[in-house]
Amino acid sequence: MAARPRLKDVAEYAGVSPKTVSNVINDFEHVSEQTRAAVREAIDALGYRVNIAGRQLRQGRTGMITLVVPELDVAYFSELAKHVMAEADRRGRTVLLHQTGAVRQRELAALRGFDTQFSDGLILSPLALLPHDLATRDRRLPVVLLGERSVEGSTDHVGIDNTRAARDATEHLLARGRRRIAVIGGAVRGRQGTDRLRTDGYREALKAAGLPFDAGLVVPVEAYHWQDGARAATALMERATPPDALLCLNDHMALGALRALHELGRSVPDDLDVVGFDDIEASRFSVPSLTTVAPDKQEIARAAVSLLLERIDDPDGGPLQDHVAGHQVIVRESSGG
Repeated sequence: MAARPRLKDVAEYAGVSPKTVSNVINDFEHVSEQTRAAVREAIDALGYRVNIAGRQLRQGRTGMITLVVPELDVAYFSELAKHVMAEADRRGRTVLLHQTGAVRQRELAALRGFDTQFSDGLILSPLALLPHDLATRDRRLPVVLLGERSVEGSTDHVGIDNTRAARDATEHLLARGRRRIAVIGGAVRGRQGTDRLRTDGYREALKAAGLPFDAGLVVPVEAYHWQDGARAATALMERATPPDALLCLNDHMALGALRALHELGRSVPDDLDVVGFDDIEASRFSVPSLTTVAPDKQEIARAAVSLLLERIDDPDGGPLQDHVAGHQVIVRESSGG
């Protein structure tokens, strides 16, 4: 046997065809568990390693994919990037990470592949792109979109049901007896971005509970940062009739709001509840710990990488897919947990 075992050596050892070995390596379905176990045993016994670089070179590919996010300082994106990198590594790919700062021209440059050939495909989480930007993209570059679709049917897409998630969070606050729930980072007008969809979910929960919608309790912000949450919470608590709960549309703003409420002498959750979105790691360590909507970041990463690799392997391989990842409301101290 050669010093470096080959795929056919694994096939002979396991008593299967080389094609079956390839199917197991690529995690294809329709391989029995018994056969899969025999092939894996052969791989371990022989010390076989897939020559990914050679395979990609023969296919005219780089073996690299690009993940484009708005801001790594926002913990949701850095935590998501960690999961994407882990999944890509498991699939034998390298991730190039690009930060756009939510600047449209930078998102457009990413969508156009940066005018280079160093990446086989793109996982893109945009904030500034306009609907027609995606419609006119270079179709030769496989793209999976994260977050909200800007154009229906334009790309494969992975996200959570933001409307349902916000409704679930609002229903939790309503069940706590809260009735004046403010939305920090919400929107009642404009295109159907994440802020609009989450505000829609909040409105649905109020309507189902027979409560009127007060647009004055929806507070837009410049950005979803700590200071934006702190400023909005301070302004809300200075009103003649302040809210009895804050639904913040990300955890950074919620944590900023908690700090502002502490400085104002307001007790959480005795005086009011606070709920965030994203379940970033810091939310478990704040005082009080933060109730939050937790998207399944691992599922998002797994689905995005899988869809992208499928599209890279077969650009015309069937209809575009829309994967809805799960979410749950994690109840902690900031809402009585």
